[in-house]
Order: sequence, then C-alpha cells, then structure tokens
Amino acid sequence: MGFQLSLKKLALGAMAALMLVACSHIGLAYRNLDVIIPWSLSDYLDMNRAQKGLFNERLQENLRWHCTTQLPLYLAWLDKVRALAASGQATDEQLQALTVDANQAITAIAKEITPSTVELLQELDDGQVADLQKSLARDMQDRREKFLAPPLAEQISDRADRMEKRLTPWLGKLSDQQERRVQQWSASLGTQNNEWLANRANWQEQFISAVQQRHAVGFPQRIARLLQDRGSFWTPRYRQVYADTERAARQLLIDLLQESTPQQRQRLVDKIDEVHREFTALDCLKGVSTAAQALQ
Repeated sequence: MGFQLSLKKLALGAMAALMLVACSHIGLAYRNLDVIIPWSLSDYLDMNRAQKGLFNERLQENLRWHCTTQLPLYLAWLDKVRALAASGQATDEQLQALTVDANQAITAIAKEITPSTVELLQELDDGQVADLQKSLARDMQDRREKFLAPPLAEQISDRADRMEKRLTPWLGKLSDQQERRVQQWSASLGTQNNEWLANRANWQEQFISAVQQRHAVGFPQRIARLLQDRGSFWTPRYRQVYADTERAARQLLIDLLQESTPQQRQRLVDKIDEVHREFTALDCLKGVSTAAQALQ
C-alpha cells in the first residue's frame, strides 16, 4: 500500500495546498466528504473484512486512474501557477482560468469515483448506515463548535490565522502589510462560516437520505448527482456567498503577489518545483511518460 498512501497524500494534501496558492476556494473540496467518499469512507465507519477488501481494491483502482490520467494535467497546471509566482503579478482573469481548470479536475474525480461510491455504499448494512449518520453528525457538531460557537470577531481572527498558517510554508513569513491584508480578507467574509456549514449540513442530510435507500432503483443516480452536481443542492444565499468568497480569495492572492518580496517569490517557486518533482517521481507517472515516449 506504500504507493497508494503516498499518492493519496500528494493528491489530497498537495492539491489542496496548490489550490490555495492559486486562490481557488474550490480546492477545499478535496477535504470535503462529498468529493472523496471512497477515500474517506473508512474514517466514518467500521467495515468488515469483505468490505475492507472491496474498499482497498477500489481505492487502488481510483488512485491508479488518478495518477495516470490526472497528475499529468496537474503538472501543466503547476507550470501556469509557477509562471504567475515568478512574475509576482496575476490578474483576476488568469486566476479565474486556473479555477476553471481546478473545477474540471474535481469534476473528473467525482465522475470517476461515483461507481466505487455506489458499490461501497450498497454493501453497508443498516447498523453501519446508522453509525455513518452518527459519525457525520458528530463531525458537524465539532465543526459548529469550532467555527460557529466563537463570537464573530474570534471567527474572523481564527480564519485569518488559518490562512496565514497555510500561506507561510509557501511564502515564508508575511510582512506586516501582508498580514493586514489577510486580516482585511477575513473580515470581509463576515459570517461566511454560517452559510458554509448550513450548506454542508444540507448536503449531508441529502446524502444520508440517499444511503438509507441504497437498494432503491434510483440510488446510483442520486449518488451521482450528489457527487457530480453539488451546486444543484446549494441555496441561493450560499451560491452568492460562494461567488463572493472566491472573488475575495482571488483578490487576496493578487494583492499578496504584488506585495511580495523577491525572496518570497523565490520561495514560492521553489515550493512549486518541489511538488512538481514529487509528482514526476511517482512510479505510475514514470510509466505514463515512458509509454508516451514510445508512441512518439
């Protein structure tokens, strides 16, 4: 499982971080259950031996597909991000184009894992479904306590702190001006946590409702919609909040790049190059490169 675990770490961790660098809020979907059900299902319930075997088999297939078909696209995407990082300049149009690429990558993953998701969920018994529902409820309660319980001023401060912690490995220590800009960004989002969690709770309710009817004729179609067309479950309010959040994130990156020092830009380029090397070092990707060369 060494290959699978290393690829999973890169695919979920590095891509989430890279989406942050591109200031695409959609990158957070890599950490959301509605995109990576087959990769995170085992975190929410106990599986029997047969289910674990099926899970590992499908996981291997999904990761092999991900490495051989998606990572080459990520390398090209990284080249675009690197060019912006090196220049220290970015336009809103350029970042929107990167977001479109990110959305396409996530849609491809959602479509690929849908059959595995359906198959795995149909293998659950009633007790496991009940446990899954409880686990998701606990997860939601934990999120509410962390993100909603504190006063709004504390939510804003915490959000800024989280952003700074995500940015520091890529840019190094932020300047006072950059820190103030991050604080302004966080304040501009206001009560965004409320809409985000309300939307997530709505999706989880729809998901559990579908799983409870996992043997019904229309179950595969319901799961496909939940995974591949998440926006259809958004409320009009969340749809506007989401658009505003992405717009604010893009402007934040534009400003941070403009205010960056040569040392920060070099650090960012070096970190992107490091991820590029990690991707290209994967054995499955080497196989793709070898095959491509043989066809030339």
